[in-house]
Amino acid sequence: MAGEEVRLSLMAVGPRYLEIAKISSPLFVWDALRGDKANGNGHGNGHGEVKELTLIDANTNGSLILALDDPRLFKYPIAYMWEPGFWTMSEVEALRFREYLQKGGFAIFDDFEREQWNNFEAQMRRVLPEARWVKLDRSHPIFDSFFRMKTIEFPHPMYGFTPSYYGIYEDNDPRRRLMVVANHDNDVAEYWEWSGRGLFPVDASNEAYKLGVNYMLYGLTH
Repeated sequence: MAGEEVRLSLMAVGPRYLEIAKISSPLFVWDALRGDKANGNGHGNGHGEVKELTLIDANTNGSLILALDDPRLFKYPIAYMWEPGFWTMSEVEALRFREYLQKGGFAIFDDFEREQWNNFEAQMRRVLPEARWVKLDRSHPIFDSFFRMKTIEFPHPMYGFTPSYYGIYEDNDPRRRLMVVANHDNDVAEYWEWSGRGLFPVDASNEAYKLGVNYMLYGLTH
């Protein structure tokens, strides 16, 4: 991978119709660069749970590739991105991503482990130079925004790591909204992708779905 520019996978999402707030906004869209996720299977499962269990009329069909400097990103309140361990950005992408977050966007990072945090942190420093990462524990409202989770420490589906969750608050103020959340040492979408196939424990898969729905509800209401 030396010398190769790696573009981060991105899914920008927004409800067709958020019944709670009576707000119309665009369709869910996503981009993926690997495996079944590239065909929408993993994230489509997650969208189905959102649609079935909440009042959000989530679109479960179709996909759209967006770069961080694509102006259409600003139409969607949530950006889901995975494999940031090898992520690189142009200066324009970093600037646009900063604007997206500062204007109310919410970003979720998933599927990276161990020392991959170092590159991720370095890239985010380019986006929000003054931002401070805060470790989130089970008491944070994001983990209780829709489902009351049994645990947030369900293991990484492939490696068995105990995950950690980190966030960046607006203006580094814990009284304000989270702009970014990062699932370190976890791959939550892997649980979504393989749910119902017997590959991973049911209890852990259920918690992964709960976490995804909680993130979506938090992002749409903050």
